[in-house]
Amino acid sequence: MPESLFTTVSNSNPDFIPNRRPRKGVIVGAGQVGMACAYSMLIQNTLEEIVIVDVNTDKLEGEVMDLNHGLPFVEPTIIRSGTLADGEDADIVIITAGAKQKPGESRLDLVQRNLEIFKGLIPQVVNYCSKAILLIVTNPVDIMTYISLKLSGLPTASVIGSGTVLDTARFRYLLAEKFQVDPRSLHAYIIGEHGDSEVPVWSKVNISGMRLFEDEANDSPLEDAENIKPIFQQVKNAAYEVIQRKGATSYAIGLGVTQIVQAVLRNQNRVLTVSSLINSFEGIEDVCLSLPAVVNRQGVSRFLNLTLTPTEKEQLQNSAKVLRQTMEKLDLSP
Repeated sequence: MPESLFTTVSNSNPDFIPNRRPRKGVIVGAGQVGMACAYSMLIQNTLEEIVIVDVNTDKLEGEVMDLNHGLPFVEPTIIRSGTLADGEDADIVIITAGAKQKPGESRLDLVQRNLEIFKGLIPQVVNYCSKAILLIVTNPVDIMTYISLKLSGLPTASVIGSGTVLDTARFRYLLAEKFQVDPRSLHAYIIGEHGDSEVPVWSKVNISGMRLFEDEANDSPLEDAENIKPIFQQVKNAAYEVIQRKGATSYAIGLGVTQIVQAVLRNQNRVLTVSSLINSFEGIEDVCLSLPAVVNRQGVSRFLNLTLTPTEKEQLQNSAKVLRQTMEKLDLSP
């Protein structure tokens, strides 16, 4: 580069290196979900360096080129293809790689295929990115989060899954649409498995503090409350509906993952329904599932001890049982 293009400030130090290390993340998997995460984080200035890893190098290079061509429109970000070795000083590793869910296939049906992938992948992640928070997005996400925790040997707080963040968002969107309010003013949670046994916490649904049910036992629903309960079926079946029509879900989970990453890197102490290891809650032990959890620079620092109705408690315990039965069949040996 010709020196005449720039004039150096007289008292500047060309060898100066800022003390603050750039926010760096690794995305493993350049499929639809991985690239939706990358695009969402890019346009929201979430990371200053993004390394994307995929076995399909041609596709990976094309995706990275496409993102880089848009850099003049966003905040400065380094985006490059690479390997896990390039993520040595990463703050967070986001794993989206895995077998694709087929139409009519449940998330739990994916577990055996993805287990074999993770047996080779997770040890490499730990080898190169041992100080990073590990965020699992691959389905079935609760099982894969548990597998990642056991294979990695990382602290419990450092291994989290995207959990029911997307289910909760769908729940809030559909309820808000019915009541004609901004989804950000409607508060509701889906907990348990990210899958068919997930649990709607009807007793906590509220619009800016006004509950849709008058008491915790759900015995006295407000007017029209019973008519909103079929909305949960739409939430539970949403992924199947999207997959049937377009082959995969991507945009919404990309946005959701971005919120989780921001909560971690910006130390927000934000409450999100991510998946993490649960012990000693309502009789649930040694299972990764979703509860409203405080997410910050540690990963998951704590989760809320929700007061649940008897029905909700029973449903959550059943969800944990479904996950536990699947995990007991897994062979986690190398």
